[in-house]
Amino acid sequence: MTSKDKPRRVEVKDGDQTVAAAEVAEHAEGTVRTSLLPTSGHTPPGSRASLVDAVMDQPEVQAGTRLEATLPLGDAESLERLRERTDDAVSRPAGSTVLVDADLPGPDDEADLPGPDDREPGRESDR
Repeated sequence: MTSKDKPRRVEVKDGDQTVAAAEVAEHAEGTVRTSLLPTSGHTPPGSRASLVDAVMDQPEVQAGTRLEATLPLGDAESLERLRERTDDAVSRPAGSTVLVDADLPGPDDEADLPGPDDREPGRESDR
């Protein structure tokens, strides 16, 4: 089954508890859509940035050229990390969410971008 058939769920955990989650799916050739899902309760600082890093590390995102992301309105941490990890990001509010359209960097461009080694200690992704 490919991600075109079913979205891939990506999670960031703090111990046994999921603190941030997203769904990632290929949409059209070269375009990947992701929804960063809101979580209830306390979200530790850095966990949303770690979630963006985990999403950006997914194979379909690595192979893509364009990203369409939906995230909760007011999620400045995720929005900032998306802007750091993509090119020409444009964001706009849509109800209780923010829509982000961005170009994905090519393999040569990624050396200058923050990656999984820049995540906070203790954060892990569950792919």
